[in-house]
Amino acid sequence: MEAEFVPILYNTFWALVPPLVAILLALITKEVYSSLFVGIAVGGVLYSLGSTAPFVHPVDALNHVFQDGIIASLSDSYNVGILVFLVFLGIIVALMNKAGGSAAFGNWASEHVHSRVGSQIATIALGVLIFIDDYFNCLTVGSVMRPVTDRQKISRAKLAYLIDATAAPICIIAPVSSWAAAVSGFAPEGTNGLMLFIRAIPYNYYALLTILMMVLMAVFKLEYGPMARHEINAKNGDIFTVAPPVAKTEEDVEKKGKVIDLVLPVVILIVCCVIGMIYTGGFYDGELEGNFFERFIEAFANSDASVGLAYGAFGGIIFTVAFYLIRGVLKFKDCMSCVEDGFKAMVAPIAILTLAWSLKAMTDSLGAAEYVAGIVDASKGSFINILPAVIFLIACGLSFATGTSWGTFGILIPITLKAFPLDGSSPLAIICVSACMAGAVCGDHCSPISDTTIMSSAGAQCNHIAHVSTQLPYALTAAAVSFVTYLIAGFAKNAVVCLLIGIVLMVGTIILLKKILPTPDSASLQKQSQKPAK
Repeated sequence: MEAEFVPILYNTFWALVPPLVAILLALITKEVYSSLFVGIAVGGVLYSLGSTAPFVHPVDALNHVFQDGIIASLSDSYNVGILVFLVFLGIIVALMNKAGGSAAFGNWASEHVHSRVGSQIATIALGVLIFIDDYFNCLTVGSVMRPVTDRQKISRAKLAYLIDATAAPICIIAPVSSWAAAVSGFAPEGTNGLMLFIRAIPYNYYALLTILMMVLMAVFKLEYGPMARHEINAKNGDIFTVAPPVAKTEEDVEKKGKVIDLVLPVVILIVCCVIGMIYTGGFYDGELEGNFFERFIEAFANSDASVGLAYGAFGGIIFTVAFYLIRGVLKFKDCMSCVEDGFKAMVAPIAILTLAWSLKAMTDSLGAAEYVAGIVDASKGSFINILPAVIFLIACGLSFATGTSWGTFGILIPITLKAFPLDGSSPLAIICVSACMAGAVCGDHCSPISDTTIMSSAGAQCNHIAHVSTQLPYALTAAAVSFVTYLIAGFAKNAVVCLLIGIVLMVGTIILLKKILPTPDSASLQKQSQKPAK
């Protein structure tokens, strides 16, 4: 029997080089497709190094890139389910736009939301309400709120940030979500995964403080970093600053559309997605025990998110088409033309997701998980009280490099619980689990190859690199406050006290930034905004 090939660079720092190359190139060139592919190619070369020692074998590298990377990623059933969901969601959005529902909602919102602050708070509130899944959150909030924020001259980069910062952070603290189901699945055998998730919520400082930070920044009208220039340009009529991924064209929109033509399809879509997810979790099989609520929670924990969301989105399409035909706002031929339009709208995110998944396959084949696991295991000795902060940083780095928050806490949570058993003697295990999840979300926000970041760009129809560069200073601010809070939590071990300290630190940070940084209306930034974007 032929021995399984193990690359000579397996379980070394080199496992993190491919994603780091892709991220660095993306930030330098402002071009994501070639950057991701170069990262994948580097992974293939590193994997093949030593297959014909000591040389790189080009055929092995090519096979690894395409067979084990791109083709394998597109053959994975979970990934295919996500792509199907994206296409279905794109079709629904195209239908709502064609029927005039989005335009009608924008007109209605302009009569009720009279300020930039109000539109930002409304976007945050909608993001909080859609807690089922981050992909669903990104695209739904984007399609609903784009007309509202455009009318208030809020930049697409700021909209993308608001979407991104209410997607994963909300899902990671919502007990009924695809993220809760994922975390439950990573819990060791014999442990109630959902209860572990719920107990970790008060210690999830990055998620909680990010939500607080968004509200404070909207209220204090604070913008800094590259976002300030985007916001100034938006006030002057340019909501993009950097060219959007698809050229803006005049849409053939029906004038019969009403607010109900957007609201009802979105509500039905949410209901269908919930039903689809609990269906995949065995809710209707009659084998789950307990009352309705207990069976619902267990079904959600056992659900297959990609299949459930695809089922839900398909149900949403069927309802939306029937609803518009009955209302007479669209003809059947118009509805079918939206199938092609919806698919076209999702080509860019699908391409980026495929490359990002392939890049993750490269890091997995080089043993990135094992390398990081060794670092975590070696750091638990005499630094036990600062371990939550250390784990938070490690999770940030791993999620940033690999572009996956689920993969990150899937790696780190089992390691953490092995080091700190859930025996009830100390809450440090729960704090460290929360640090895993918080760091994973933080790194996910900062990474240009993260699927949630990609979906947020798609939802806001914002240039992807523009979204990454404008969001990064905000994510790092929340990360810094969270890191300090985790340092305190390692010693205090009290959820309420530490969270209050974190809130005070965040409020103080925003007030300090407001005092020392120029406002978006200042003369210096106004002059800077006139410079042409690269």
